[in-house]
Amino acid sequence: MEQVKVGVIGAGVMGQRHCRVYSSLRRAELVGICDSRFEVGYLIAQQYEVPFYEHIDDLLAHVDAVSVVTPTPFHFEIAMHCLARGIHVIIEKPITETVEQAEWLTQAAEDRNLVVQVGHIERFNPTYSELKNVLEEMTPLAINLRRLSPYQGSNTDVDVIFDLMIHDLDLVLNLIQQEPISINAYGLTALSGKIDHAVAHLGFQSGPLVTVTASRVTEQKVRSIEVTAMEAYVEGDLLNKSVLVHRRTVGEYYSSNKYRQESVVQRIHVPGFEPLFLELQHFIDCIVEGTTPRIPARHGLNALRLASEIQRVISARLIDAGPSSQPKLA
Repeated sequence: MEQVKVGVIGAGVMGQRHCRVYSSLRRAELVGICDSRFEVGYLIAQQYEVPFYEHIDDLLAHVDAVSVVTPTPFHFEIAMHCLARGIHVIIEKPITETVEQAEWLTQAAEDRNLVVQVGHIERFNPTYSELKNVLEEMTPLAINLRRLSPYQGSNTDVDVIFDLMIHDLDLVLNLIQQEPISINAYGLTALSGKIDHAVAHLGFQSGPLVTVTASRVTEQKVRSIEVTAMEAYVEGDLLNKSVLVHRRTVGEYYSSNKYRQESVVQRIHVPGFEPLFLELQHFIDCIVEGTTPRIPARHGLNALRLASEIQRVISARLIDAGPSSQPKLA
């Protein structure tokens, strides 16, 4: 297969981004869009000069692969139906609504000779790739990941753990290559009736200490990874595409009673590639070359399983910070 005929299921904001990338991607041909909302899907299909389909089966008759970019509750049913039709699939995160569904889907994916990739897009962020390269020569002691956003524009169909934190949980599992042996987590609900701000502390057999913070009630957008290692302190800004490495130097007295110690700051070059472009190109290349995707269904399952456990821990001690209540610590 030299050219992959691909369709997009779901014409929301993220689905439109998939359409934009596919329309200019090598080895890919966007051949159709499917959405349950005719007025939305038809307009997007016209924009890219491809057919619009109201029914999934009508689209699947014309494609080799699809992006499933629907609300999470529909991921499992649609993905399983596509696999049954022999269609390659990339599924936006989280992989499914429940861990049980993810287990079934992962098993189905591994039983078939099809590419099933999960859209944990931060793995394709050049900042994360460069930071991971830097850490290969270091011994991390503590890692702090923060993903903060304002409430407006957030996906309130799910809580902040499944909306935002799950991105960083996938990164943690990829960095450390282990499951945590301890989880301590706290959260509060402020606006949505679901968990809107969450902090999780994860312990691992061989270290390091990991803290993951996710919020959708913060009036600043932050996407950061900070690593305290034996050799240096590393800052990664996933949003602004920068990696800084602070290395120790030998302190010195520069007068009779004054002492100075400065660190050397190394700025790592981060390529300016769009993560979604890299993610979808990887998906298409895996189909053409018959290779395993960087983020197979099992990785999506592992991230969902960890997110579900954190949600369970927080729900047992949830703090209500709504306007009609006084928050108190559990």
